[in-house]
This record gives sequence, structure tokens and C-alpha cells, in this order.
Amino acid sequence: MRKELVEKFETLITAAFGLVAALAWNAAIQKVFELYGGTQGTLTAMFIYAITVTIIAFLVTSLLGRLSRKVKRRIDKRKKKVKR
Repeated sequence: MRKELVEKFETLITAAFGLVAALAWNAAIQKVFELYGGTQGTLTAMFIYAITVTIIAFLVTSLLGRLSRKVKRRIDKRKKKVKR
């Protein structure tokens, strides 16, 4: 029970920090759009912003997935060598 509780808290705290980081990035990207694209109040600007952020999120997620798979393969290879 205690181990489960610690793992849950770890997950919640990690998610909370992830949300804070996401909000910080959101504010930073909005400022960039304001500087180079005018005010973000227009509907067109909001859609351009949403599409751009979605593309960036997709690319970053894809790259992290690839990196994660490579790291896992290397770990598996090392474990197989150690077992021999």
C-alpha cells in the first residue's frame, strides 16, 4: 500500500510539473505570435497558433518516441549480454 501511494504521488507531481511547463511554453509561444503576427485576438491568429502548437507537439512527441525506443533497445541488448 505504501509503495502504491508513493508511486501515485510521483505520478501526480510529475503531471503537475508537466502542466506548469506546458503553460509556460504556451505563454512564451503566444508572446512570439504577438510580436511577429500582431494581436492574437483574431480568430485567424488563434487558429494559426493552435495549428502551429499542434504540429510542434506532434513533432516533439514523435522524436521522443523514437529516442525512447532506441534507448529501450540498447538497454535490452545490454541486459542480454549481462545474462550470458
